[in-house]
Amino acid sequence: MAETAQAGGAEGTGIVLSIDAMGGDRGPSAIVDGMAIAAEKDAGLRFIVHGNKSELETLIARKPVLGGLCDIRHASDVVHMEDKPSQVMRSGKDTSMWSAIESVRAGEATVTVSCGNTGALMAISMVRLRKIEGVNRPAIACLWPSRNPHGFNVMLDVGADIRADETDLLHYALMGASYARNGLGLGRPRVGLLNVGTEEFKGRAELKLGSQAIAKAADAANFEYVGFVEGSDIPSDRVDVIVTDGFTGNIALKTGEGTAGLIRDFLSEAFRYSLLSKMAALLAYTSLKRLSKRIDPRRVNGGVFLGLNGTVVKSHGSSDGTGVAAAIKLAAQLSAAGFSERLAARIAASERAIAHANGGSEE
Repeated sequence: MAETAQAGGAEGTGIVLSIDAMGGDRGPSAIVDGMAIAAEKDAGLRFIVHGNKSELETLIARKPVLGGLCDIRHASDVVHMEDKPSQVMRSGKDTSMWSAIESVRAGEATVTVSCGNTGALMAISMVRLRKIEGVNRPAIACLWPSRNPHGFNVMLDVGADIRADETDLLHYALMGASYARNGLGLGRPRVGLLNVGTEEFKGRAELKLGSQAIAKAADAANFEYVGFVEGSDIPSDRVDVIVTDGFTGNIALKTGEGTAGLIRDFLSEAFRYSLLSKMAALLAYTSLKRLSKRIDPRRVNGGVFLGLNGTVVKSHGSSDGTGVAAAIKLAAQLSAAGFSERLAARIAASERAIAHANGGSEE
């Protein structure tokens, strides 16, 4: 039975999001902070919040903006960061993460947002939401700051599965192109396959075969294939979607986040070095603030699980309120676009078009 935190619950108009409030390193207070920030910016949001009922009631009551917007579902257990996915699948039905996924499965909410254990979240999502027909391996896609006019590139997979054969890479290209259309508004996205060089003879066998499969599918699936791209192309304006396996993608993602933090720290040290540098910082305050926003990973926070019958947004485990709000904003955008349904339709249409282009049989 649903428990309402405030009069009115999560009923009424607007987008309903399912929130795992107990996942993450900072606990439920950071999640509720993010919900409040998001609700202040978008009055149409409603939340089904999963976790310890008494604790969440207290935290939500402190945020007047959340009054009447939250429906609390009590969950007695929590998925911890160190828990193994197999362990969670056996004994995790009473956790806030499992409960959050169930709300999407039941059609009560359109998107799940969680800061919790990535492996466990993917395992529960795959079992409860199931994969889209035609997809072998789901992928996690992230938005990467870039020189493109729209400001971001899509990269996938960034951690769902460390392996990917040529068929998986083709599916990632199809899903990434669909995400770019819905998330970035690109009619014909440019797709590149990450490799150690742009030459056709470089890379592992599955990359060469994957490149051939993606090139063959490009016209039928309505995207432009630019061929192999290198690590330096990830933030460039040469490509809109970067396809790779989860092992490489996750390392690239964590390296990028670490580098952004290092640059921010170096700039801070440089401008505190002397009185003149402090004065220079004062004069450059507006530009520095704009730069800080551009490289702040909290503001582009949320990996999207692609290839499932339902949308799941994975926020960073260490997210504060700002980071959680960014993930909620992304979830709301995808919900408003009907992304999950569009992706399933796009995958099915692309598979049919590819099969037709191959003479009636899929290769």
